[in-house]
Amino acid sequence: MDTLSESMSPAARPGASRACGQLGGKYMTFKLAREEYGLEILKVLEIIRLMEITPAPQMREYFRGIINLRGKVIPVIDLRLKLGMDRADATDQSVIIVVQCAAGRRTLTMGVLVDQVLEVLSIDAAQIEPPPSFGQSADDIDFVLGIGKADDRVIFLIDIGRLLSPDEADDVVQSSTSSL
Repeated sequence: MDTLSESMSPAARPGASRACGQLGGKYMTFKLAREEYGLEILKVLEIIRLMEITPAPQMREYFRGIINLRGKVIPVIDLRLKLGMDRADATDQSVIIVVQCAAGRRTLTMGVLVDQVLEVLSIDAAQIEPPPSFGQSADDIDFVLGIGKADDRVIFLIDIGRLLSPDEADDVVQSSTSSL
């Protein structure tokens, strides 16, 4: 076993779309609380300052609502809440990362509210390890692609398309279109 992907236990990544050896590349890094996360840069459309988010009725707690971005309605999720963290007050560093990804049965453009964007970082495949089990079902953390290491930092690399289940993605789209 000479590669990370071969040394991963099946329980660590049963639904992985790619082995860790294929995860090297550029990531948009950001902070939630004190943890650092990374999104594949190719899924990031733009970063915008926090703006007024119009709440949508009867949605899951992490779904903050919708924004009107240059005439286009974009649903926004609070990534802190989606990941089970406490809600935080917005600061001058809070931003919305607009991403486009395959989520469930559709291509979804959505905003992801984060505490602070850090940088675009190149992470080599050799710097990425499979995620630990965290003592949870693999389906609960299937969106974690791997753990990137850069200098003394640890970065959770996430697949934004796996963050929402197909039903959750449908709910977000439905709510954002019915709120018009």
